[in-house]
Amino acid sequence: MNAIYARQSVDKKDSLSIEGQVEQCRRFADGDPLVFTDRGFSGKNTKRPAFTELMQAVEEGRITKILVYRLDRFSRSIADFSRLWEVLQQNHVEFQSVTEQFDTSSPMGRAMLNIVLVFAQLERETTAERVKDNYVHRFSLGAWVGGPAPYGFDLTKIEDDGRRVSSLAANSNAEVVKLIFEEYIKPDASLRSVAGLLNERGIHGPRRERWDNVTLSRMLHSPLYVRADENIYWHYLAMGLEIKQEREAFDGVHACGVIGRRDRSRNKYNSPEGQMLTVANHEGFIDSELWLSVQAKLAKNVQISRSNAGKYSWLTGLMKCGKCGYALKVNYIKSEDKPCLVCSGRSNLGACDAKIGVELGGLEEYVAARIREMIDSCPPESVFLGDRETAEEILEIDRKIERLVAAIAESSDVSAAYISKQIDRLSKQREELVGRSAPSVKSERLDFAAAGFEEKKVIAAEFIERVLIDGDKVEIVWKA
Repeated sequence: MNAIYARQSVDKKDSLSIEGQVEQCRRFADGDPLVFTDRGFSGKNTKRPAFTELMQAVEEGRITKILVYRLDRFSRSIADFSRLWEVLQQNHVEFQSVTEQFDTSSPMGRAMLNIVLVFAQLERETTAERVKDNYVHRFSLGAWVGGPAPYGFDLTKIEDDGRRVSSLAANSNAEVVKLIFEEYIKPDASLRSVAGLLNERGIHGPRRERWDNVTLSRMLHSPLYVRADENIYWHYLAMGLEIKQEREAFDGVHACGVIGRRDRSRNKYNSPEGQMLTVANHEGFIDSELWLSVQAKLAKNVQISRSNAGKYSWLTGLMKCGKCGYALKVNYIKSEDKPCLVCSGRSNLGACDAKIGVELGGLEEYVAARIREMIDSCPPESVFLGDRETAEEILEIDRKIERLVAAIAESSDVSAAYISKQIDRLSKQREELVGRSAPSVKSERLDFAAAGFEEKKVIAAEFIERVLIDGDKVEIVWKA
């Protein structure tokens, strides 16, 4: 039996409707064909309801020929179509595109099919590249490149060199953002205390009702709020970002924007060298001196947390609450002389009622045994336990210092003083890393039981994605 497949992702004036596609295909079909239609689905993947039904009918032997209005209605990917074509051949199913005038029942039709697929893929990749180039171009001009407005702003349009472009305008929530910066910079303030203050006052968060440390940290790090002057330029130059404008563009009025922070294809954050900074077309409302002071405090907090993190358990950072997803922290109970696990979503936010019934020592023994089983199942090989990450951090600091030394020659007195402070800070950080680094140790087989505390943290992080704990139940999610 013949089958007709039609697909349309969105209704457009220049595209044929599903009904029109079906009507065109009926002229070439034999008998009364089965009709499969997907409305509102992209052709980039094969996870479409009617398409799945069609391929199931093919494998069941109910289809002898598939007709489509155009090849890209069936698939837009060469790789996907190659796999689908194998299925069609295995089930002796012919394929015909009525617009492109080819039929796979003939050698010429099969050759034409491959040629059309190559050009369809080329067109899609070229279009994607144009969209990316346009995105970067709009960003370099300072325009808002898309997405919801950040907290404290509304989306708007402005005139820029005779063009209407997207921008941001401060709204009433800008006062909340100012409050956050002013409260956090106070000597005894922390992310947790600021979040508590906002929650006590009943101020609704950007996405959720309650504020938390992560939301505040992202907001305080964002350059979208700062009145970017020359010192902001040197700050980001020291970090290694690609800056799209010259120093003179940092006028102390307009804010900044950053793109390239996250590589979604790898689900990882990029290094600063992979990010771009531009002066935005909207005005900031946080003074640069306050903003830079906040960045210094945030950086100090990160260093403190890294030096103290995980002193009670090598699983710190991997343990998550199975109920709310927030991290589990280790509290040491002096009266009982033992550590216990607490959900940070409960203790910090009051947003979870989970009670962790797992004893830390027993959990570590259980996880260690599982890791040893995985190591023992692997063939013996040479393993280096040296701190390679520390060596990479040292090299990166050296690059930053070189950039800052070169920048001093172009800077003003104020900026030179700021850069010198940054060089001193990086030099001290480098000395700490050098003192912490240890020589590499070569072992024929990794002995987890004999590994030191820091080595266990590194090994566990290599094997484990997260450890979910709900009550007295434990689930280990291993890395693929």
